Amino acid sequence: MNPTSTSHADRRAELSGRVQDLMPAIRDDLETLTRIPSVSLDSFDQRHVDDSAAAVADLLEAEGMQVRIVREGGRPAVIGHLPGPEGAPTVLLYAHHDVQPPGDDADWDSAPFEPTERDGRVYARGIADDKAGVMAHVAALRAHGGRPPVGVTVFVEGEEEIASESLPAILDKHGDSLTADAIVLADSQNWKIGVPALTTTLRGLVRVVVEVKALDHGVHSGMFGGAVPDGLTALARLLATLHDDEGNVAVQGLLTSEAAELDYPEEVLRAEAGLAEGVSPIGSGSFLSRLWTKPSMTVIGIDAPSVAKAANLLTPVGRAKLSMRIHPAEDPDTAYRLLEAHLTEHAPWGCQVTVTLDDQGAGFSADAQGPIYEQARAAFEDAWGVPPVDIGVGGSIPFVAAFAEKFPEAAILVTGVEDPDTRAHAANESLHLGEFERVCLAEALLLDRLGRMG
Repeated sequence: MNPTSTSHADRRAELSGRVQDLMPAIRDDLETLTRIPSVSLDSFDQRHVDDSAAAVADLLEAEGMQVRIVREGGRPAVIGHLPGPEGAPTVLLYAHHDVQPPGDDADWDSAPFEPTERDGRVYARGIADDKAGVMAHVAALRAHGGRPPVGVTVFVEGEEEIASESLPAILDKHGDSLTADAIVLADSQNWKIGVPALTTTLRGLVRVVVEVKALDHGVHSGMFGGAVPDGLTALARLLATLHDDEGNVAVQGLLTSEAAELDYPEEVLRAEAGLAEGVSPIGSGSFLSRLWTKPSMTVIGIDAPSVAKAANLLTPVGRAKLSMRIHPAEDPDTAYRLLEAHLTEHAPWGCQVTVTLDDQGAGFSADAQGPIYEQARAAFEDAWGVPPVDIGVGGSIPFVAAFAEKFPEAAILVTGVEDPDTRAHAANESLHLGEFERVCLAEALLLDRLGRMG
């Protein structure tokens, strides 16, 4: 029998037993961390974000790490470091401790910041996105008794949910202490329950506010309707030009390509997205191409009089916020200019159209080959019992591109604890406990394998 295989098998069994024994305490710490409502939006109490950073620092210090909390004009981030054996590689483990707003409590089946278990899942805001990512890193360290066979740096950001605005400054000032051979970014998802995944592509993002002005002031809809346009109707006509009859994005010049072929039938899409009965999917091409490598366009907000308070008036101005996801290789500046040109060129009835850039972020595409990726895939297969699949994600995680640019020689592994039922950002966000244990084991196994490789 191959001695290396025997050694890996023995280590897998040993680490699996340790992780299993650790899970009750890991879960307790995760739930304690999740009870801190660390919403990073300005409209929420930022003392909770400070408390969350302090709690993360305490968790890392308990594992023997040298820890500091850094703040470069934004929310607090936590950096912990544990040196490895002489000549061993260094691994950077990333997660974020800030969370999305909970939304309306009435939409939740249990209190959003009180973790509640139902049918093998724990429900709470931020428990999966991304405080379970934080605790997966802690679990991997604990599984090795605080003495992993590699150097480990843990970086837990505090403003990922508000676009990581101070991340470039942190990387610029503290980048030397974050240099690593492998970077594990634990903020993505797995393919489905029981099947792990490495995320190898992410779409980029362009978000804009478009304003359509038809009148200098509101006027009586009966007196002038029929001869004079109003801002809301003009806005509706403009927004309708953003898709063709099939539902494809109609902005000309945007990049598109076909995604990898994986089994993803319409019934799975309908179930995972909660598509209402009778509603058809939009766009053309494979579903995964529509989700991962083709552009998408979503109206995520409109300023308009409410139905309950609407006057019988021609509204002078209509405003909407648009979220456009772009091909992983698309330049966000180029995509913004194409969108701006489309909106201004399709101004209905000569109305004044103004487009303002609200946010943008680059996509990501990994060349997921080489020994570190091989060890990661092997660790995933050891933890789940089945090989992982390479997936794309339609959402945007701009910080991934920032790390790829800052550390071009590092192997970037985008992993995560989420699954298609997680509902990150939505009401009833949840974590599958069985999958969480496998994530913790996979990361512990990865550190072990990278130490042996080193």
